[in-house]
Amino acid sequence: MKYLFVLLFAGLSASAQVKKEQLNLMPWPQSVVINDGNFALTKSFKVNVTGNPNPRIFGGVTRFLRRLDGRTGMFFQQGYITKLNEVPNAELQINCTKSGKIGLYEDESYHLDITSNKITLNASSDLGALHGLETLLQMLHNNASSYYFPVSKISDFPRFTWRGLMIDASRHFQPVDVIKRNIDALAAMKMNVFHWHLVDDQGWRIEMKKYTKFIELASDGLYYTQEEIKNIVKYADERGILIVPEIDVPGHGSAILTAYPEIGSKVITLTGGTSEKNIEGTAIATYGVERNAGIFSPTLDPSNPKTYQILSGVFDEVCPLFPGAYFHIGGDENEGKDWDANPKIQEFKKKHNLKTNHELQTYFTMQLAPMLKKHGKQLMGWEEILTKDLSKEAIVHSWRGPNEGMTAGQSLVDAVKKGYKTVLSNGYYIDLMYPIASHYLNDPMPKGANLTTEEKARILGGEATMWTELVTSETIDSRLWPRTAAIAERLWSAEDITDVENMRKRLETISFRLEELGITHIRNKDVILRNIANNQNIKALEEFSYVSEPLKGYTRNKGGTEYQMYSPFTLFADACGPDAKDALAFDAAVSQYLANKSPENKAKVTGFFNKWIGVHKELTELGANAPLVQPILPLSKKLNDASQELLLVLDNKSTLKVADLKKLVEDCNTKDHADVELAVYNSLKKLL
Repeated sequence: MKYLFVLLFAGLSASAQVKKEQLNLMPWPQSVVINDGNFALTKSFKVNVTGNPNPRIFGGVTRFLRRLDGRTGMFFQQGYITKLNEVPNAELQINCTKSGKIGLYEDESYHLDITSNKITLNASSDLGALHGLETLLQMLHNNASSYYFPVSKISDFPRFTWRGLMIDASRHFQPVDVIKRNIDALAAMKMNVFHWHLVDDQGWRIEMKKYTKFIELASDGLYYTQEEIKNIVKYADERGILIVPEIDVPGHGSAILTAYPEIGSKVITLTGGTSEKNIEGTAIATYGVERNAGIFSPTLDPSNPKTYQILSGVFDEVCPLFPGAYFHIGGDENEGKDWDANPKIQEFKKKHNLKTNHELQTYFTMQLAPMLKKHGKQLMGWEEILTKDLSKEAIVHSWRGPNEGMTAGQSLVDAVKKGYKTVLSNGYYIDLMYPIASHYLNDPMPKGANLTTEEKARILGGEATMWTELVTSETIDSRLWPRTAAIAERLWSAEDITDVENMRKRLETISFRLEELGITHIRNKDVILRNIANNQNIKALEEFSYVSEPLKGYTRNKGGTEYQMYSPFTLFADACGPDAKDALAFDAAVSQYLANKSPENKAKVTGFFNKWIGVHKELTELGANAPLVQPILPLSKKLNDASQELLLVLDNKSTLKVADLKKLVEDCNTKDHADVELAVYNSLKKLL
C-alpha cells in the first residue's frame, strides 16, 4: 500500500501544472502562455533543423543537447548535429528562415511552441533560434524521477539591439579561457556584444607584427596572439556575439608611449649632456607602464604626423582581426595637462583655430575616422568625444554620472538630440560593487527626457562595464555574475518588467546554471576562503561573508594606490560580493518584526544575532592559526557586541544608555577593516 501511494504521488507530480510564477526565465520573454500538460523528456529525444540558417546553428544545437543531457543524465542517443533535416521525425523541430548576420538590427526574435508530444522553434534567423534554445533550457522542470517541459507558447524579441559587456583586459590580463567562458555566459543571457578593452595605461594586449615594441616593452609578456584573437572572434561568432575592440587614445597612453615615446606630448627640459631627440630636435620624454589605478597625464601628441602614421599602421594590422563593423577608440579622461605644457601643441592649436583641448581632441578623433572607415569600421568612443564637429557616423558611449559630478545619463540625451547613436553604460559599472537593484532599475531609455521617436531610436541599448583594477582572472566571474544577468534582462525584456524580488528569485537558479558553462563565481569563493583559513574549516568565514560586502565605488582602492596591478587579490574583500544574502534576509526579518512583534517574528531576528555571536567566536578560534583572518576580527567583534546588546533590548533587559546603544550600532558602520563593510548596519538601526 505504501509503494502504491508513492507511485500514485509520482504520477500526480509528473502531471502537476507548472504556473507562470514558478518559471525561472531570464531575460523574461515578451510573451509567455502556460497551458495544461507537459512534454516528457526521454533518452530518445532528438533535434532536427530545417530552413536556411547559418552553419553556426549546428554547433549551437549540439551544445544545447550536451547541456540538456548534462542536466538530466539521460544519455541521449543523438550526438552531433551536422546538416539540415537529418531527423525529420525528431521531437524538437527548429526552423530558421535565413542566415543571421552578426551585428546590430538583425532579427533575433523566436517563437517556441511546446506541446505534449512535439516542440517547435521558429525563428527568422539562427540567432533567434539560439536565443530560443536558451529559453527552452530554462523551461526544464523535474519531479522526483523525471524531467519535462511545461506545455507553453513563448514569443520573444529584444527591446534593444545593443546588449553588451565590456571586459578590461589591460589592467589585469584575462586569459583566453576567461574570455571564452564569459562569451558563453553572454550568449546564455541573450546578450550580443562583447566590448574588448585591449589597451590602456597598464598594458598593450594585442600581438603586433610591425610595431613589435608594443608587446616587447608594454605588455609584461601578457597579450593575445593574433591567432588567439581570430579564434576568440570565431568562437563569439558561433554564439551570435559581436566583438568590438578598443584601443584607448589619445589619453590613457602610458603603455603606448612606453613603446613609442616619440609620439608623446610631454616636454622635458635638458639639463646638459645628451638626450634622445625626435626629428624636430626636441628631447623625448620617457614613459613607463602604469602599475596603479587612476587617471594619468601621458597623452599622444595630436600635432605630430608620426602619431597618425603609427596609429594608421596599428589599425591596418588590428582591424582585419575583427570583422565586426565597430571599433572603439576610447577618448576618455584626457586632462590635457601635457598638451597645455607643450608649446608646439599650443602653436598647432592656434594654427588650426582650435580654441580648447576638447576641440583639439575632436581634431585628433576625426583623423582616425578615415583610417577605420578604410577597413569598414564605424568609430565609437566614450562620451568625451562628443563635440559640434564630431562626425554623425560616430557612436557616443555614455558613461559619466554622479561619481564624475555629472547628471546620470545626460550625455546620452545630449547625443541623441544632436543626431548621434548612443549606448549607455552609466549605471551599469559592475566593478563598483553596487547592489543589483541599482543596475536592474537603470533603464537606457531616460524618463522625462521628451525625446522624439527618431531620437529614441538612436538609443542602441546598454553595456555592462567591468574595469579590472581590482579584478583578476580568479575573481572576475564573481564580479560579473550574476548581476550581469539582471542587466541583460533590462536590455532585453519589456520596460515594465521591474519586480526586484521576482528577479532575485529567478536569478538564484540562473546563477547556479551558469556554472555548467564554466563560470567560476560560486566555486572560486571557497578557493579564496580556504587560503584565508589556512586550509581550516571555512564555515565561519562563509557565514561572515553573508553579511559583508566590499567597499563600494572607488573607496576600496584609496587614491588608486593601495592596490597595484601586481598586489594580492586573495583577501576577504575578494571573496565577498554585493547583495550579501543574510543581510537581505535579516532586513526582511526586521521589517516583519517591526510590523508585527510576534514571538515567531522575534525569533527570526534573534536567530541572526545568535548566529553572528557564534560566528565571531569561531572566527577568533580560526585566527589562532590563520593570519589572514586577523583583519576581519575587529569587524566581527563589532557585530558580536551589537548583537549581544540588541538581544537584551528585544527582551527589555538592556541597561545601556540610549547613546551607548546607538554607538554600538554606529560602530557597525565602520569602513576601516579588511576593505569590507557590514551590510546589516541600516537594518540594525531600524531596531533602535
